[in-house]
Amino acid sequence: MVAASPGSIRTTLQVWHRIECWLAVGCFALIATLLLIDVFGRELVGPVLRGIGLEIGAMGLFGSQKVSVYALIVGSFCGIGIATATGSHLVPRVGFGWTPDRWGPAVDRLADLITGCVLTTIAWYGLVFVQSSMETDLRAPALDWAVWPFQLAIPLGFLSAAGRYFFYALWPDTRPQSAAHQE
Repeated sequence: MVAASPGSIRTTLQVWHRIECWLAVGCFALIATLLLIDVFGRELVGPVLRGIGLEIGAMGLFGSQKVSVYALIVGSFCGIGIATATGSHLVPRVGFGWTPDRWGPAVDRLADLITGCVLTTIAWYGLVFVQSSMETDLRAPALDWAVWPFQLAIPLGFLSAAGRYFFYALWPDTRPQSAAHQE
């Protein structure tokens, strides 16, 4: 018999999920705002000013497309944890039904543990990737910003999902229902 998760664990997972959701929403709102301003400047303000005789050059928002790409990276890697927290990620059906139903809970816990370990390994390699960017001082073209802070979303996204799987292995009642059960 597995002990129920303490209330503090459920609260931790809920706060963790809410932070990731807000970060993702903030990133995608930033993308929408920057690109709207950029298009508005290039397609409306620029032609109107040129129409009245003012030649002011390009009117798009400088760097908006580059900043949008970096916001997309952060927002997308938040999505890994969000999908894990909501049970909405794709699950291959290979191997389902290979074990007796009574083994289900133990197999699920083992699968969660293995998945957490695999995702931790991926996060490690993501961290190696970020470290190489730091060491070479890789910079964003035009903006001259260091890219590693944005790349840090890669290992953190995988680590977030891995952490959840470890929680699910310890406290199976914290695991969300699979998408098949949500329909």
